[in-house]
This record gives sequence, structure tokens and C-alpha cells, in this order.
Amino acid sequence: MSLTTRKTRAQPAAAPAAPAPAVPDGRRARRHDRDGRPVSAGELVLRYLLLVAVLALTIGPFLWQLSTSLKGPVEDIYSSPPSFLPDDPTLHNYQRVADTIPVWDYALNSLKVAAASVVTNCAGAALAGYALARLRFAGRRAASLVFVLAMLVPVESIIIAQFTTMRDLGLNNTLVGVVLPGAVGALNVLLMRNAFLSVPHEVEEAAYVDGANVWQRFVYIALPSVKGTLAVVAIFAFMGAWDDFLWPLIVLSDPSKFTLTIGLNYLHGTFANDQRLVAAGTIIAVAPLIVLFACLQRYFFRGVGEGAVKG
Repeated sequence: MSLTTRKTRAQPAAAPAAPAPAVPDGRRARRHDRDGRPVSAGELVLRYLLLVAVLALTIGPFLWQLSTSLKGPVEDIYSSPPSFLPDDPTLHNYQRVADTIPVWDYALNSLKVAAASVVTNCAGAALAGYALARLRFAGRRAASLVFVLAMLVPVESIIIAQFTTMRDLGLNNTLVGVVLPGAVGALNVLLMRNAFLSVPHEVEEAAYVDGANVWQRFVYIALPSVKGTLAVVAIFAFMGAWDDFLWPLIVLSDPSKFTLTIGLNYLHGTFANDQRLVAAGTIIAVAPLIVLFACLQRYFFRGVGEGAVKG
């Protein structure tokens, strides 16, 4: 074989890679946002300042209440400039709250009401949302419109009707009467409806071909696909029932059945000048909400992209 033929059959050498563009001296690579748009240093600083301001507005009052609840009786809570860190932290204020009112009994009543509200809202909203999203029946659009209109009705305008209804049912002064009006929220139904609408129809059609009925498709196909939205409904239901003050105040008259929000109101009346007790009671009321959100935050943030098919 000739030398010319060998050169012809030889593989051509790979072209050298183009050198990366050099960053000019005295300049740094600019940051980009998610859309690829360059972000200047001033805009970046402004964003962080806004985030810090929002953080201070949301977390600041809670930190102040926590600091006040840990301060002793001789420490000035109105010092200028204010001091967030107690000089001698103590849990005595929490003990005084428990000695003043049966706070743990009230917390247990609130826990019963909140747990029942979570169960009824998750079950009822999931069933109603699935029916509005997947089932075909006469009046489905009208039913969806009714739930939308129900969100526009102020609670204060129907609270008298709710009270008379509970009285006629014999549920006044009971925890069941506290739970029943908010057993299924209109907002929760619409959230579940939108979540079920985002689930691909092909998944349920495959289950239908395999012989699954409506209940099996709901339990084994649709419901596991909307765990994030279900967690959002659970958090909203728990927070709404735990923080509710007006309706339990109207329907309950026996002090032994008071919820925590009503029981803590006695601290404002009896010890109006001792803000340490009020702060300690506030922390007791807020702590379960923080624990619940910490446990469900992964599902809560995942609920935004609900309904995607998992590979």
C-alpha cells in the first residue's frame, strides 16, 4: 500500500476546542436570573434588602413575643433600645400561665377540634374535588360555581344562621358544634378540584381498562398523585380551626369546653399589665402550628407542581 493511500485512510485529527471567552480585567461574571436575564449588583442588593424587610415583618413579632415570655419579673421589657435576648432566661412565665388557667385542657380541646377539622376537610374536599373534576353529572358547573360564590360570603353575615342551626340540632355548647360549620371548606374543595384536574386522564383510563371502578381509581390512582395539595388542605384546616376565636366564643358557654384561643383571653383581662404571661400564652398557642408546618413543609411546597406523572 502506498504512502498516499495510508494518509488518505487515516482519521482526521480532532479540531481544537475554542477557548472560553476571557473575562475582562477588573470585571466579574454577572449573575443571571432563572430567565437568563443578567442581574446587576444594585438589583441584587435591592432584592436581598426586600427579603430581609419581609423577614423582619413576619418573624420579628414572633421573636419579640418569645423573648418577652422568657424574661424574668425584674427585667424591663420596655427598655430603649429594645433587647431581644433576655438577661436571665426563665420558663417561670409558662408555669404561671398553667397556674392561672387550665391551659393544657384548653389546648386539648383545641387539638380535638383541629384534628376533626383536618379529617373532615381532607376527606370531604378530596371526595367533592374528585367528583367535580372527574365525574360527569348534571349540574357539575353549577356546583363549582356555588363553591366559588361561597368563598365570597362573609362569615359574619351567616354566623347567626349557623348558631340557630346548631341550637336546633342540640349541638350548642359542644365541640361537635364548633367543628360542624367548617367541616368542609369551599376553598379546600376548589384546591382539590384543580389538583385532580392536573392529573393526566391517560393514567385513569389505563386503570379503567384494567377493570378498576371509580372508588379504586380515586383511592389508588388519583389520591396518591395529589399528596401535596392534600397537605396544603390539612395545614389550612388545622390553622383555621386552631386560631378560630369568634365562632367558639359564640357556641360554647361551658368553661371546661373552651378552646385555647378563648381561654387565653382571660390572660388579657386578669393580667392586662403583665405582658410576660400574655406572651407565654401566645407562644403556647403558636407552637403547634410551627410543628405542623415543619412536618408537612415538604408536601406543602410540592403541592405547587401537583399532578405530574412520575417516571
